[in-house]
Order: sequence, then structure tokens, then C-alpha cells
Amino acid sequence: MKKFILLGAALAIAAGCGADQQKAADKPAGGQPATAQAKPYPIDWCIVSGEKLGSMGDPIVRTYQGREVKFCCKYCIEDFEKTPALYLARIDSAAAGQLQPPADHGHGG
Repeated sequence: MKKFILLGAALAIAAGCGADQQKAADKPAGGQPATAQAKPYPIDWCIVSGEKLGSMGDPIVRTYQGREVKFCCKYCIEDFEKTPALYLARIDSAAAGQLQPPADHGHGG
């Protein structure tokens, strides 16, 4: 009986750790789920792929360094995490009308 109780406790702990890892995987490095205090995302397309937000389902919204960032899919989050400063600068350029979405989108669209 004690073996079953210990095994159950070990499984519960392992399951909890996996859930924490999944939550961490859903956030950009240094990022967090979007909050009301974040500076709003100023454009209607994904800064990584150029896809129109909503064209691939609901956009994924995260907050990075106090700024809201919207992505068309989870793969764009991964690319963003590699060079976030580059993409934040591109968001600023796009908001100022100096950058348009690329003609050939990153997802073959």
C-alpha cells in the first residue's frame, strides 16, 4: 500500500513540473502573457512573418519588456526570442509607417 502512495505522489509531482515547463514554454524569454499595463501592439500583422493577424487563428499575445507583442503562431514566438531587439525596432518602424509587411510572408502565404 505504501508503494502505491509513494508512486502516486511521485507522479503528481512529475505532472506538476511538466505543467510549469509548458507554461514557461508559452512565454517569450523575459516575456509574459499580455497584461492591461502593456504598451499596445500598433500594427495588424505579425512582425516576424508578415502574416495578417487572425489569418492563422487567434493571434498569440505576449508582453515583452512592458510592450504587447502579437504573433500569428507559436513558431514566430521562437524566432522573436532569438533576436527580440530586432523585432521591437521593426514594430516601432512599422508603427511609424516606415515598414510594411513583406510581400512574401514567412509562412508561404
